Amino acid sequence: MTCPKSMEFGPCGGVGADGSCEVGDFRCTFLGLPLPRWTSGGPGATGAGGSHPAAAAPRRSAVPGGACGDLCPARPRAGTAAAELLDVVAERPLVVSMLPAAPLDARSIAECAAPLRGHVDAVLAGDAATSRLQFPPAYRARLIQDEGLRVWAGVNCRDRNRVALEAELAALAHAGVAAVHCVTGDHPLSGGRPDALPVFDLDSTRLVALAAEYGLLASVAESPTAPPVDLRAERVGEKAEAGASFAMLQYCGGAAQVAAFAADCPIPVLPGVPMIVDHEGAALLRSFAAAVLPEGYTETILASSDPLAAGVDVAIRHGRELLGVPGIAGVVVAGGVAAGAEPAFAEALAEVGRALMIHASAAVRSVGDRSAPEGWIGG
Repeated sequence: MTCPKSMEFGPCGGVGADGSCEVGDFRCTFLGLPLPRWTSGGPGATGAGGSHPAAAAPRRSAVPGGACGDLCPARPRAGTAAAELLDVVAERPLVVSMLPAAPLDARSIAECAAPLRGHVDAVLAGDAATSRLQFPPAYRARLIQDEGLRVWAGVNCRDRNRVALEAELAALAHAGVAAVHCVTGDHPLSGGRPDALPVFDLDSTRLVALAAEYGLLASVAESPTAPPVDLRAERVGEKAEAGASFAMLQYCGGAAQVAAFAADCPIPVLPGVPMIVDHEGAALLRSFAAAVLPEGYTETILASSDPLAAGVDVAIRHGRELLGVPGIAGVVVAGGVAAGAEPAFAEALAEVGRALMIHASAAVRSVGDRSAPEGWIGG
């Protein structure tokens, strides 16, 4: 059997703990096979065999005083959102948040962006398991940027062929997004639109190479607890060879588990901070394959007489623990919420983001020179 997502550089993060595929009751086709290796860039990503005039692929290069050494992303053009993002991460860990707007609703985007402005370094506008029909990434990015936020734009391979993906990345580069998050994407059968045919013309590794050709700062996803666990960090290395600068991690336990994976990961990581404020959000996170939350995390929140306040408090405490992990580039605060509650959820995200930014800045001031600690990414 071949991979239902037509992946060349698998396995994806949807592998169950028992080795099952996210699509059906059968074993992931990549398990037991050697890890696919990235051997070349542009031609494998685009099929065109040529480079794009937009920009050359960003290479990692040593930065004086930067402890990441040759893992640090090369500098983007000065004055861009990507350069601003790297300026921040040279000083302290990033605080990134999801944007919980209603789908296909520009007014909701503006309403939910307002409380986050100034309290997070960027917003991740990615795929949504419960709302597969969204504005195209570049258009959504422009709407969010108009509200004064840097955008980390998510792009998936499920819904577009390589020509459409290339056009979307070109538009994102022209829009000046801070970064792109390249994912293969969940199969339509696992989401709210099983009627849609899957495309999967590329996978995330080939997509990140294409993003690099357009000069975009790019991240990829990884699930440290999904089989084969012993190859997950090495798999990130193949994505780094293709052009990835950061890895956003699926929830994989507490700070100790994140630290263990970060120590083996060849590029800086951004672990997730689960944001749970109601039963709907808790159910969504439970549906994520290979997601492991810290012990008692969800139970503490849902047992509270005020789950919203408890969710904020637990997320801040967990986020502070993660910010203390050596070598991380930042954290991503995200979760799910009931339809119609997006504005209140955005307010909660802003409260968490504000507290974590204060904590990260205070921690840097307490140790003095930010360039000294080992493992931090340099600008």
